[in-house]
Amino acid sequence: MSAPSQSTATRLNRSAASTEEASWVSALAVTVLIQTAGAYLSRLVPTLGPVLTTAAGLLPDAVGYLSSVGTAGSILFLAAGNPLIARLGPIRALQGGLGVGVVGVLLLIWPSAAALYVSSFLSGLGYGPTGPAASDVLFRLSPPHRRSLIFSLKQAGVPLGGVLSGLTLPALVAWVGLGWTMAVVALIPFVAILLAQRVRRAIDAERDRTQTTAIAHLFSPANMLAPFRMMRASPMLPRLTLSGVFFACGQGSLFAFLVTYLNQELGLDLVTSGGIFAMTQLTGIPGRVGLGWLTDHIGSALPILRCLGVASAATSLAYALTTPEWSVPALILLAAVAGITVSSWNGIQLAEIAREAPKGRVGETTSGATLLTFVGYILGPALFAILLTATSSYRVAFLVMAALSLAATASLWPKRA
Repeated sequence: MSAPSQSTATRLNRSAASTEEASWVSALAVTVLIQTAGAYLSRLVPTLGPVLTTAAGLLPDAVGYLSSVGTAGSILFLAAGNPLIARLGPIRALQGGLGVGVVGVLLLIWPSAAALYVSSFLSGLGYGPTGPAASDVLFRLSPPHRRSLIFSLKQAGVPLGGVLSGLTLPALVAWVGLGWTMAVVALIPFVAILLAQRVRRAIDAERDRTQTTAIAHLFSPANMLAPFRMMRASPMLPRLTLSGVFFACGQGSLFAFLVTYLNQELGLDLVTSGGIFAMTQLTGIPGRVGLGWLTDHIGSALPILRCLGVASAATSLAYALTTPEWSVPALILLAAVAGITVSSWNGIQLAEIAREAPKGRVGETTSGATLLTFVGYILGPALFAILLTATSSYRVAFLVMAALSLAATASLWPKRA
């Protein structure tokens, strides 16, 4: 049999390249879709905080504690759930997470204090797979020279979900009431689940069908400590993770309290407050994508992350100086800046962590780093709520968040020889 002609070989090479590109493009599209749907659900309590807490008979500052409970749910999955990702496959794990989030939403049709806390926990638990499962898929399939951009595009689903929540949830409540809004919101993740099914078989083909998922194994010390052990794989991993904890304190606090702050402290109506919150999410999309491109261009996320710590601190300081006399356009502009400075760090930090991970252990490594980073999402809003209760001053709380953002920069500063 004669060898294939040069033109035939060229066509075969192009076909293979096209197939490879299609695989990572499909994986990116699905992970962005699921990330967006999961973020939409996770933004439900912060966006409708004043309405939900009033309906449940809670004080407005309860949104901080609810946010922390949601993060605790994510941490539980990150600590124990890696065997589920290995057994089910990353796409099926992501689909299952959305299903858990839907159950949480349905509980809010009849809001009560207990329903709010359980719903927040389930929402966080269902959101847990979005970090390790998506990172495993994208690291396996993405071209190395585009990896930071691709991870940032995936993370752009977080602010996109926030934009949609800020623009639609307050309007839906005003139009059809709280109960019907929850019923409508519960339908949204099913669309993402069905669309993801188109690529699940191909992407999940390498799943480990022999992996045990017994409850005793999931919650065994050996399994739950495995993600933490990955932090010893590289000297840079603990520093990157610590910076993430500090960044998460500031981001988590701002996102948990912004709508409540604008509504209760500055006197804006809920729809306007939700729209301003949506602006922080909207600018976070190009912010994350742009920083991902820049990271790939310069070859390292570290200098960018250091600058973001300073910029995030300056933004928190600006919020500490806001008063009811500030105009709505000025508050919109500040929210637009915050979307870039406070919330655009996630994608490039996650890509840098994946680069530092041992070969074949990206999922576990990102689980460990994300788990510890999520501690910041618990501590930040909880600390903000405690400061608010103790001082009755948003200004003090924002100033403390500014200091924590500066600590993120300090944790990444080059060590002296």
